[in-house]
Amino acid sequence: MRIIATPTLTLEPQTAAHAEEMFVVLGDPAIYEYENEPPPSLEWLRTRFAKLESRQSADGKQQWLNWVIRLPTSELIGFVQATLHPNGDAGIAYVLASAYWGRGLARDAVKAMMAALLEHYRVRTFSAVLKRENLRSVKLLQRLGFLLASVAEHAEYQVEPDELLMLRRPVAKTGLGVDEIVNH
Repeated sequence: MRIIATPTLTLEPQTAAHAEEMFVVLGDPAIYEYENEPPPSLEWLRTRFAKLESRQSADGKQQWLNWVIRLPTSELIGFVQATLHPNGDAGIAYVLASAYWGRGLARDAVKAMMAALLEHYRVRTFSAVLKRENLRSVKLLQRLGFLLASVAEHAEYQVEPDELLMLRRPVAKTGLGVDEIVNH
């Protein structure tokens, strides 16, 4: 994994050493409006991050790529992640502290990650699963070229009734490449 730098932020490969800073970020209750819950303890988070440093699932079939998001001021504000599947698909996710919402930083971070995944990992299709009520994430993904998946695709991905599946179609079919991600 590489460090990914943009004019507004840096994505650093996530390690157990980031746990203390991320524990503070992940303590923001606004993050959990739609799903999940904060980590139960710093030690739990450190152990989780150490496990993720393997960068792959236990069966070796998926690559797990996680980056923390750091501002030029050195402040850590969240993370982006991708699960890479053998067929060239990547499931993505992201979390930013609520103090940084609405500034375009999530878009910049996800866009930078997607460009790196296209260039270095040959990802073809991006997917994101989110709660239906999370309109902020729906709008972010739409700005990045994601579209609502079909009913059949929702079933194929086994998406829960209260969730949405959004896809950025295969690069080979749309002609989109790194330049189009970066400039979108």
